[in-house]
Amino acid sequence: MTAGIIERYAPYLPVTPRTPLVTLGEGSTPLVRSSRIGPALGLDQLYFKYEGLNPSGSFKDRGMALATARAVEAGAETLLCASTGNTSASASAYAARCGLRAVVVVPAGGVATGKLAQALAYGAIIVVVNGSFDRALKLVRQVADEPAVALVNSVNPYRIEGQKTAAFEIVEQLGRAPAELYIPVGNAGNITAYWRGFCELASRSGTSLPVLHGAQAAGAAPLVRGRPVTQPRTVASAIRIGNPASWSTAIEARDASGGTIEAVTDVEIMTAHRRLAREEGLLVEPASAAGVALLVKRSAGRISGASEPIVCVLTGHGLKDPQALTRGLKIPRPVEPTLKALKRALQA
Repeated sequence: MTAGIIERYAPYLPVTPRTPLVTLGEGSTPLVRSSRIGPALGLDQLYFKYEGLNPSGSFKDRGMALATARAVEAGAETLLCASTGNTSASASAYAARCGLRAVVVVPAGGVATGKLAQALAYGAIIVVVNGSFDRALKLVRQVADEPAVALVNSVNPYRIEGQKTAAFEIVEQLGRAPAELYIPVGNAGNITAYWRGFCELASRSGTSLPVLHGAQAAGAAPLVRGRPVTQPRTVASAIRIGNPASWSTAIEARDASGGTIEAVTDVEIMTAHRRLAREEGLLVEPASAAGVALLVKRSAGRISGASEPIVCVLTGHGLKDPQALTRGLKIPRPVEPTLKALKRALQA
């Protein structure tokens, strides 16, 4: 098995000699160079950090490995989280790996089917509550101090520490930091983690720092509006969050990098979602395409032929949200198994 993030990056992580090397092989995800979208936008070096190839299908596994390891070290028996889906899948997987119990609290109707199926398959106890993710997170935080319970949402500092390793990998893979990094923003822990990782590398080895551009869905854009959104709405369920837990650190990352946090519409998100699949062969869930949607939007006034490397973070695999893959598409009707029918398809 590929070494996990704790083994690979122990000197950069808050671990002790007693911290177990919990892993499902997370990290080491590919940095895929764009073959069609980049050239179409006039970008010579556009890359996609494909985090959907983590064990449970999302970037959450990086932080969950470390959070679970420290929970085991502290004697926890239960991993607890609120989730729009990816956190629940990841927590359930790592709990199963370590013989722990997972209890996940999810908003009714707010979790993609693929993610809910994952948590069920891993054996998690699922509590479905009326209301938003923000209410679910508030609820679990109230019981986080129960004996032998570890809260593993991104308010857990080990989650952010584990997730920063993606920034380390990008620098290793590129040989430098990118000039710009585009990333979806929901609960805002990931943009916080990437900035922390880049800053730590800069302080240790003098690497440059990227400009960060965070993408929120227009119907769930509290950081863009400057106030919480009580009823967030977007097709991108993973970032359907109205009051991010890492609000202040995300703003700090934006401002310190000289970047932006901007809104993109659901139409723009789904257009980017389809382009990633059809033009790059990269299957992602809708939220993952938000950063690409923002890049396309911002590239309208960009000078053609820009040569500095740009990275878009693709946070979760497309099979997380199977309904999104066929939304707006026509499923072919069966035809007779004849040579004529096949030739007709070849000529279409």
